[in-house]
Amino acid sequence: MKGLPICCFISRQHKHPSKRSEETMENPQLMSNSGCSENLNQAANIIVNHDFSNGLHSWHTNCCNGFVVSAECGDRGKPLSSLRSSGNYAVVTNRTKCWQGLEQDITSRVLPGSTYSVSACVGVSGPLSGSTDVLATLKLENHGSATSYMLIGKTSVSKEKWEIVEGTFSLLAVPERLVFYLEGPSPGVELLIDSVVISCPSSSESESASIGAGDDNIIINPKFEDGLNNWSGRGCKVALHDSMADGKIVPQSGKAFASATERTQNWNGIQQEITGRVQRKLAYSVAAVVRIFGNNVTAATVQATLWVQTPGRNDQYVGIANVQATDKDWVQLQGKFLLNGSPSKVVIYLEGPPPGTDLLVNSLVVKHAEKTPPSPAPVIENPDFGVNIITNSQLDDSTNGWFPLGNCNLSVGSGSPHILPPMARASLGVHEPLSGRYIHVKNRTQTWMGPAQMITDKVKLFLTYQVSAWVRIGSGANGPQNVNVALGVDNQWVNGGQVEINDDRWHEIGGSFRIEKQPSKVMVYIQGPGAGVDLMVAGVQIFPVNREARFKYLRHQADKIRKRDIVLKFSGAGSSSLSGTNVKVVQTQNSFPIGSCMSRTNIDNEDFINFFVKNFNWAVFGNELKWYWTEPQQGNLNYKDADDMVALCQKHNIETRGHCIFWEVQATVQQWIQALNKDDLMKAVQNRLTDLLTRYKGKFKHYDVNNEMLHGSYYQDRLGKDIRANMFKTANQLDPSATLFVNDYHIEDGCDTRSCPERYIEHILDLQEQGAPVGGIGIQGHIDNPVGPVVCTALDKLGILGLPIWFTELDVSSINEHVRGEDLEVMLREAFAHPAVEGVMLWGFWELFMSRDNAHLVNAEGDVNETGKRFLALKHEWLSHAHGQVDVQGQFNFRGFHGKYAVEIDTPSKKIVKTFVVDKGDTPLVVPVEL
Repeated sequence: MKGLPICCFISRQHKHPSKRSEETMENPQLMSNSGCSENLNQAANIIVNHDFSNGLHSWHTNCCNGFVVSAECGDRGKPLSSLRSSGNYAVVTNRTKCWQGLEQDITSRVLPGSTYSVSACVGVSGPLSGSTDVLATLKLENHGSATSYMLIGKTSVSKEKWEIVEGTFSLLAVPERLVFYLEGPSPGVELLIDSVVISCPSSSESESASIGAGDDNIIINPKFEDGLNNWSGRGCKVALHDSMADGKIVPQSGKAFASATERTQNWNGIQQEITGRVQRKLAYSVAAVVRIFGNNVTAATVQATLWVQTPGRNDQYVGIANVQATDKDWVQLQGKFLLNGSPSKVVIYLEGPPPGTDLLVNSLVVKHAEKTPPSPAPVIENPDFGVNIITNSQLDDSTNGWFPLGNCNLSVGSGSPHILPPMARASLGVHEPLSGRYIHVKNRTQTWMGPAQMITDKVKLFLTYQVSAWVRIGSGANGPQNVNVALGVDNQWVNGGQVEINDDRWHEIGGSFRIEKQPSKVMVYIQGPGAGVDLMVAGVQIFPVNREARFKYLRHQADKIRKRDIVLKFSGAGSSSLSGTNVKVVQTQNSFPIGSCMSRTNIDNEDFINFFVKNFNWAVFGNELKWYWTEPQQGNLNYKDADDMVALCQKHNIETRGHCIFWEVQATVQQWIQALNKDDLMKAVQNRLTDLLTRYKGKFKHYDVNNEMLHGSYYQDRLGKDIRANMFKTANQLDPSATLFVNDYHIEDGCDTRSCPERYIEHILDLQEQGAPVGGIGIQGHIDNPVGPVVCTALDKLGILGLPIWFTELDVSSINEHVRGEDLEVMLREAFAHPAVEGVMLWGFWELFMSRDNAHLVNAEGDVNETGKRFLALKHEWLSHAHGQVDVQGQFNFRGFHGKYAVEIDTPSKKIVKTFVVDKGDTPLVVPVEL
């Protein structure tokens, strides 16, 4: 393209209608020969930028070059001027093979079963005598199978005039990727394209049905007004009713409802095929009116599910939503779904109640989900950061403001600590000493009895509150006792912090909470020891945290541990005269690992992959490496999904964590494993280790060896205590390159005594004493309302073990995207600023593909929300850039984050660009730059 007139580059100007009319009047042949796009049927054209009025936007050259000649350009020489199009046209050049041309991905815009007409206005230019063929072709790609090609049409073209290549096509199933392209002329001949139209005669109807535009429901006969047409039973019978139970059950709306009867399995229900009416990468909302009847069941779960068949893949079952249905009233089930790939068959069905119970359906609506505008950032007047909302916390006025919850007695004693608990001190800084007085709770006959206080009018919505107190228990306890600060928010119990006590010392209790919907009543109370055990509580503090103040501190900490002084030392020809020369340093990648969870279906969505590859450098598989996925039935191995994902990560240089080899929680263990005797179970465990770690040797940098050992004990109960250490030992023998992790949840938030840092440390030391090569500590990070000092305290405690700490499954949840983004920033900054943390994995980022609601960074159809914007801004902040001049010693000094850099030097004769890497280190890094 070098040397072409500027107007021959991609033009973004639209054609002027009056200019078009003038050209047609001057040369009547333009309408039939040059302006052939006017004759093409452009109604419902699925080609984006069909006339190149927006340059080459949405078009891609196939191993060649291309540009657009604008309507305003003037002639480019006789070969083109003799063919002058009345508007913009594309020129495909540097073609060395006949198949090279111009293409566009149309996967998401084609429906299976529909017939499409293709019409393209084409020409040729260059070293050609006579004519040559131009072909319109489809390329069909599916994972796991060879790429296939479909010829749509062909026409003979000479240099004298434009021609039209046309044809039709119809696909029974849309592949995972469908590309339309134009090809054909001999190598060296330029291919010219004036316009392209691909349309379906009934496209306006089919597209409306497929995307559920407006209020359009893609379910046919949704209220059974046409009987049971288009409906069927899934493993059972379906019937139509205007009433049941002697008239006690009638439709909530309309004249009829359907029942799924003679159900022998939970998955039996009522279904409708929606193949061809549902489109990939679009979010759909689902609403069903349901209830249950019979078999003496008064309440049961009803679920909406998708059954998806994709070429070359196993069947997929996508849970959409569930609701607790009863035999008393109709209830509404609501949810959303999105398909990443191009399925050959899609069926939606309702299932769930126990066998023998009828499932009743009054209506089902599936339509394109409306985009809900994000809530604005909450405006909180006078947040009073650091101000305690507890009345009489120092007990200066006896127990006024407090009351006993239950038939216990409150009195005031003295002798409690005079200093704030450490976590509160980290948030509040300098603070007045505590009084040394405490509430003594006696005559406790239930674990929930203790001191309480109403704080309804003091709690502000969307503020994150830190909870702090000193607690102690009396004599007579039978074993360790849990003490908990709890909140009663209307009819809900909220955990504000928990600690385990097994002695007569004072213990710190810390936690947090946030309320996002206006309550009518909020009560805080302290509870926990067994009946008959006295409880002592001192210095109760509940205060809103100032996150910005904490962020300022964390920025300073991150600068200390994640940055290094760098000296660029220039040498070589001309380096002696560089003094005063401009230098520009740009960091291209921070080396701190930030990754995310993904699923196999996600990689069928190119939008998902584009975001993933651009913003993450590590990956973990949500389910595809777990034993129940790779061997759902004994001997029936399924590694294809994991293989596909490993290949994708290797292609994009993304490191991977192996999650997980085993999972101690019994509910996650397959039935066939639970049916094995002890000897056969031991063999199955060994086979699992051998199969997995041999197959993927060297491909996973980490393995979570036995997930959640603090919360489950299935394999230990069945095979003895030694099995846990043996799993680590064997894994290490099979793949010595992998770092082996423990992995558990509620480590960092102070709300679960089973997995407090102290318990986790004991657990790790116990494994190490048995010879287990534990190489890393996994903190899952499924956290609510994070408070920095609470998280940091847990990290400090675990840091004494000297093992790398990773947040392995981080997610946060809030209905407000701004608050959610702030929560995420709290966790990422705490991790980034702590020397013991060596990486963070998000447990997903895309709506509808996360285990928690209201946790996503990217909306279902690819829009980055406020949480995602906060994440991207933080990643940008962690890139160091510098500019200045070379000093008299031929050096340039700066301080920057660890990672990859490019340096650009402007010398009098040329511009030089060099790359370098900054690793961790306490001393300045001298980088020689040879010119």
